[in-house]
Amino acid sequence: MAKKGRILSGHRPTGLLHIGHYEGTLRNWAAMQDDYECFFEIADWHALTTGFDETDQMPERIEQLAVDWLASGLDPDRSVLFVQSQVMEHAELHLLLSMVTPVSWLERCPTYKDQIANLRDSDGAGPGHGLLGYPVLQAADIIIYKANVVPVGEDQLPHLELTREIVRRFNNFFGDIFPEPEALLSAFAMVPGTDGRKMSKSYGNAINLADTPDEVAKKMKSMFTDPEKQRMGDPGHPDACPVYSYHQMYGDEARCAEIKAGCESGELGCVVCKGEATEKTLEALGPVMQKRHELAGDLGYVRGVLAEGKEKAREVAAASMDEVRRAMHLGGI
Repeated sequence: MAKKGRILSGHRPTGLLHIGHYEGTLRNWAAMQDDYECFFEIADWHALTTGFDETDQMPERIEQLAVDWLASGLDPDRSVLFVQSQVMEHAELHLLLSMVTPVSWLERCPTYKDQIANLRDSDGAGPGHGLLGYPVLQAADIIIYKANVVPVGEDQLPHLELTREIVRRFNNFFGDIFPEPEALLSAFAMVPGTDGRKMSKSYGNAINLADTPDEVAKKMKSMFTDPEKQRMGDPGHPDACPVYSYHQMYGDEARCAEIKAGCESGELGCVVCKGEATEKTLEALGPVMQKRHELAGDLGYVRGVLAEGKEKAREVAAASMDEVRRAMHLGGI
């Protein structure tokens, strides 16, 4: 069956992935593999834009990210899984694209403004050039594989539109080399963390795919609930309770209705509700967590997957760069 297009997406290796990543992106990526030609990038260079002075854990984080991906259903027989910095052509294209990208385009990027406001400034020198140029490297990542589809949420559309603008400007100068990637809009699930906020590594409220069943149960037991429901018998508000979100994600519709009614009437206590939510979560994610445990014990296989992915990615990237050099009359070609 002919593929619908080629996709490039990825994660930065900044820590273990959690349920929010699984429900938000990984489940969607795994489902796309039969319909699209997929390239999935471990974006270690991108991780340096906010953590260039914290590279000692990078090798382990790269391996653990690959373990999370494989456990979640990314299949090296159907997709290319690779590490960004092992395909040097990304850096070359990034450099060349930076020559044609106006600084004003980068300064107006909303993500850049947000990151400056929240920058962890280790030595007081301010934001680095790499942070400003992040979207250019991101554009290089996408178009070096001539990806014509990028799975994004609505909040990421400005970044993709900037990539499209860079492509148009580059093609205008040097010929019709790269396609303008289209957005594949996805409804990314917002999974609440143990404190009720969006699940995030930086908040310390995550349930990780690497967690054991006991760790999941402990975290679920400590989860924030409706503050107005303080004791058994008090009526609750399940639509405002993070625990109820887990029933909705992993329980059946009829049982969710019963839980909602029991909470609102005060007949269902939080302890019982959390216990059942934990059981449903482990039932749904148990196979992923078990596979992850097995893969973590076979890092030789994981490294082999990334090594094979590197070669596949480099073959495509090298062909793109040969075309770019010819069009730009570089390298004596």
